[in-house]
Amino acid sequence: MVARLVGFLVISLGSICVVGTLNFLRIDCIPMCSWYFGTIARILGFRTVVRGQPSAIHPTLIVANHVSYFDIFVLGGLIKGAFIAKEEVSAWPLVGFMSRIGKTVYVDRRRSATGAARTEIQERLDSGGTLIMFPESTSHDGNRVRPFKSALFTVAEKPTAGGRPVMVQPVSIAYTRLNGVPMGIGWRSFFAWYGDMDLMPHLWYALKLGKVTAEVTFHTPVTISDFPDRKSLAAYCTRVSSDGMARLLSGREAA
Repeated sequence: MVARLVGFLVISLGSICVVGTLNFLRIDCIPMCSWYFGTIARILGFRTVVRGQPSAIHPTLIVANHVSYFDIFVLGGLIKGAFIAKEEVSAWPLVGFMSRIGKTVYVDRRRSATGAARTEIQERLDSGGTLIMFPESTSHDGNRVRPFKSALFTVAEKPTAGGRPVMVQPVSIAYTRLNGVPMGIGWRSFFAWYGDMDLMPHLWYALKLGKVTAEVTFHTPVTISDFPDRKSLAAYCTRVSSDGMARLLSGREAA
């Protein structure tokens, strides 16, 4: 337990120095950030089972259900891309600083600030990048998926500056096993982070419980042209992500 937390601190501080240097030299830091997130996930005791793969066609907007801050480590280690996150994430210990220098796009909930974030997102997509978004806009108890907010799919409505459509890829993530044993409804809430839970006490207690299996399914990418409008696209992605999560939790897809 203590060794894992020490490893978390050492890797985080070292990675912050490396990524800061890469940014100073104007070298792409996304691969290093992905290595960092994946390494931290393993240090914290997560075993990741993956089905499917990230879209090979770019630009891509990854849209995933959201259970916990652990999602950032698990998905960040699998996808060479940057996150779209709420402004509060920038204040998190270590991870917040890493996300800032790792080119996370922060969305301020104030209406006056959303335009700037939308412009930055569009510029990233125009450059052919991959962005990772949690369109539920909140996390929950790890047992269900809430409707994806259609307003967040606005950036997928029009082609990029180069005329390429934005690929939208639904993703399902679930925490399914604790120390190799299937995790029931009651245990999942210990790894979910929602409501008014404090970050550090939650992390400490979750790590004390043992090693966790995180399962991720990358579903078939789609584009806005496959749907009448972005509301239909958001509803489709909600359904696909939710159905995928349900299959993972039920064990219908063997690990």
